[in-house]
Amino acid sequence: MATASQYDAVVVGSGPNGLSAAITLARAGRSVLVVEANDTIGGGTRSAALTLPGFVHDVCSAIHPLGRSSPAFGGWPLAEHGLEWIEPPIALGHPLDDGSAALISRDLVASAASLGVDGERYANLLGPVARDWDLIARELLGPFRLHGPLRHPFALGRFGLHAIQPVSLLIRRFRGPHAAAVLAGAGAHSFLRPEQLATGAFALSLLGAAHAVGWPIPRGGSQRIADALASYLRSLGGEIRTGWRVESIRELPPHRAVLLDLTPRQVLAIAGERLRGSYARQLRRYRYGPGVFKIDLALDGPIPWADPDLVRAGTVHLAGTAQEVGASARAVARGRIPKRPMVLLAQPSLFDSTRAPAGQHVVWAYCHIPNGSNADMTEPILAQLERFAPGVRQRILGRSTMDPAAIEAFNANHVGGDINGGLQDVRQLFTRPAMRWDPYSTPDPGIFICSSSTPPGGGVHGLCGWHAARSALRGVLG
Repeated sequence: MATASQYDAVVVGSGPNGLSAAITLARAGRSVLVVEANDTIGGGTRSAALTLPGFVHDVCSAIHPLGRSSPAFGGWPLAEHGLEWIEPPIALGHPLDDGSAALISRDLVASAASLGVDGERYANLLGPVARDWDLIARELLGPFRLHGPLRHPFALGRFGLHAIQPVSLLIRRFRGPHAAAVLAGAGAHSFLRPEQLATGAFALSLLGAAHAVGWPIPRGGSQRIADALASYLRSLGGEIRTGWRVESIRELPPHRAVLLDLTPRQVLAIAGERLRGSYARQLRRYRYGPGVFKIDLALDGPIPWADPDLVRAGTVHLAGTAQEVGASARAVARGRIPKRPMVLLAQPSLFDSTRAPAGQHVVWAYCHIPNGSNADMTEPILAQLERFAPGVRQRILGRSTMDPAAIEAFNANHVGGDINGGLQDVRQLFTRPAMRWDPYSTPDPGIFICSSSTPPGGGVHGLCGWHAARSALRGVLG
């Protein structure tokens, strides 16, 4: 156990990656301090009463496809520290204008049946991903390595051949609208145009996870993930201090290593004096992706979906056809506001009664817009919801909106509203945050980066922190 002023490592930032890094180090017997600028821990996993008393809204992340199956979280006793996962019967619903909907669940056969003429083709594409999911998550959700023997080359190669493709190419195998819309919507989580390389990886990973482990939500809100991680860290002897905004790493107590759960912009702001040359130039050139506009609703009842099966879905993509999904993404990529944005919506209170008063519900929804845009997307989002759930406006009791500026003010890592920690196109997918053999290390042997600006990128899985801590243990903390 460290003295009050001496630590093996200090972690700056208490998002799931920062807490994951701290836990990994504490489990290895190292003394760890986590410092957090806000009064509440969690980064992108925080919950609050954004609309009315008694309604618990997730401020940033809500659905966690990689949470339960994360190689990091999965090995830790988080249930003993208060984390309970709830799995909606349907992971993803995608309605169309004819009143039907694609319904993606763990049951691959039932999912395929909801896709009409393309059910068999979809099952042939996603079945191997679901079967190999544990292997894919363990081997591919992390830094890209060029050395060493390739384990399970056939399974990983099969996935890689499809994953590197643009999602626009993958959906050409489908004849009907349902399967194409599902893949396009899942691929849109990349924040990229569907014609871009590696968007297939996002679609296949998310849908594969849906079939293999579901898309779970934490009972009580996303804050419970951070709270469980923090509780486990403290049980290992780790310390957390909130309300401490670090302006320079010189302010930190004596330490052997510092791990920064920050994006390149913040890394340079507090540690730039120790990071110079070509590495610092790469961080300055780091590219951020599109932002989001988010709306939270308090309703006096469930969403009145045109397709009643959607009440079983934790997540619903509101975008219509694959062509509409693509049009929305292309508009944002060109710096324009989409006329009909793809809306990503979650309805957690259908499955978690702690989120709202009896009989009432919360809705979490956002759409993509250009980074830093000040456009008010309230009406376009509500129009998309009303399109597939006529009469929903009459059920709204309260609303809260956040544009990119508000999202960044809430979490400085969300630069310009970018919730992925940086653009994840093929140029920056394997080289985030800079071209370096070990992406978590820096030219300074005592400084590591553990945020979603490192592989595997955005999402609540803790893997960026887990890998960064292991890097530190191989280096200065070894």
